[in-house]
Amino acid sequence: MPLDKKYEESGPRVVIIGAGAGGLTCGISLKRKFGFRDFTIYEKANEVGGTWRDNVYPGCSSDVTMPFFSLSTDLRNWKESHGSQEDIWEYWISLAKKYGLYPHILFNRLVTSAEWDHKSQLYTIVTEDTLTREKTITTAHILISAIGILETPRYARIPGLNAFKGAMFHSARWDKTVDLKGKRVGVIGNGSSATQFVPIISEDPNVEILQFCRTPHWIVPSIRKTYSPLRRWIFSIFPFLKRLSRWTVFLRLEMMYGGIFGSVVLRQLLTKLLTKYITHTAPEEYHDRLVPKYALGCKRVIFDTNYLAALHRPNLDLNWDGVDTIVEDGILTKTGEHISLDVLIFATGYAADYYPFPIKGSTGKTIQEYYEEQKGPKAYRGTAVPGFPNFFLIFGPNTATGHTSVIYTNEIQINYIMQVIQPILERKVLSLEVSVEATDEYNEKIHSRLNKSVFTQCLSWYRVGGTGKVTNAFPAAATVFWLWLRKPDWYHYSGTGADEWLKEQRLKQRLRSILFLLALGSLLIGAFFWHALNVKSFQVIR
Repeated sequence: MPLDKKYEESGPRVVIIGAGAGGLTCGISLKRKFGFRDFTIYEKANEVGGTWRDNVYPGCSSDVTMPFFSLSTDLRNWKESHGSQEDIWEYWISLAKKYGLYPHILFNRLVTSAEWDHKSQLYTIVTEDTLTREKTITTAHILISAIGILETPRYARIPGLNAFKGAMFHSARWDKTVDLKGKRVGVIGNGSSATQFVPIISEDPNVEILQFCRTPHWIVPSIRKTYSPLRRWIFSIFPFLKRLSRWTVFLRLEMMYGGIFGSVVLRQLLTKLLTKYITHTAPEEYHDRLVPKYALGCKRVIFDTNYLAALHRPNLDLNWDGVDTIVEDGILTKTGEHISLDVLIFATGYAADYYPFPIKGSTGKTIQEYYEEQKGPKAYRGTAVPGFPNFFLIFGPNTATGHTSVIYTNEIQINYIMQVIQPILERKVLSLEVSVEATDEYNEKIHSRLNKSVFTQCLSWYRVGGTGKVTNAFPAAATVFWLWLRKPDWYHYSGTGADEWLKEQRLKQRLRSILFLLALGSLLIGAFFWHALNVKSFQVIR
């Protein structure tokens, strides 16, 4: 295999895997914070955008309001409260152009493996051209995985999956060449993607749809709206309103966390309200099936995109019998009924507990082997993994909040990563690695919270295999996520060529803590004396 020429260049080099939202934000941050340009983003597809490039199913859109689903550095005067797939994809393409990222991106290049070499303090990375299948070796001092958890579509484990003779695809890989008109279409799954595209494809009365459901979801009334020309004009005249709008959405989502996850009383009240909404909007024949029996927040909450109203259409039916087998011309249900179908669409989510290719660290183990050893994905602050020097994850384990914007959490993680890699980029340190003890302590803290939360009360994608350890949910408000990742704790890191630098940083960290405690103490003492003087003055007046 030929060696990538860049690997011989002097100075540290960064490789980012994936040109989705996380990878692009990382590249932007390297340029904005450090003016750093020796980085390459490897992207397996032919354009940027990640999940917003790939998910082209009808009705695909964000479920977080757009002022908070944008980068904090690049707010936009959006035309809708919830952007369409096309608009969001265009947003990320425009940012890649604005910040000059395209020269840093190698398209149609799949990373197939990476391995840390302690002697050279480099990752050896193998990539494959997805068009020619030619393999290339490159190296990097720092490796950042930005593939996220919405990378590998998960197909339901149903016998006979390959037996079906009709058109079959996953909603995350929507096949636009398949014409649904006049067809009997089976949809397996009733999660967030299905509730977005089913109302769209069922608008055509010539498309007969049978949706196979397993578990109901809590469905929240839609808050989507098109912004008026007047509003957009005002926002263009007064740009600070975009920032104010962003803060408003952030605070509203934090309040939502308090209502769903933070308070049993409020959760019970919301449960009653949502039950009324579902039974008021959906056909009566589905009421017993559509209202979940599990606690609100245990599974992902779904915002209604006209799904419940669409269930009144005569060409759309729900089947709750369970799929037993897929056969040549359709499905055999667990009740023994044979249902003929022309098209089969899987809306069954992603493999969120699996890392798709081998990355070996200093111990010789791969990321996936480490995950399996820990009974599920595990990382320090969702970002660093012990045994993997200079390797970082964006949207890693236990970083999905369930209520707020992933763009926000990505930015927080990337800000944290930039602080950790800064001494490496400045050639003060060769490598840094988080300790096993710090990783275990952090995970004990979050899982002690998770074990008491609603996330353990049902089968969901937040958990390994649906029922195991909760590895995809963060057990607190978004503010807490920011607080925990605001600054690195240098006592939790060690590294090669890092002893003196770490000693200096730990001393600074200790001094900051002492100064904070002194300031807090002075404030408390001052408050005490102020109170005492005011009490004494009041007594004298009396």
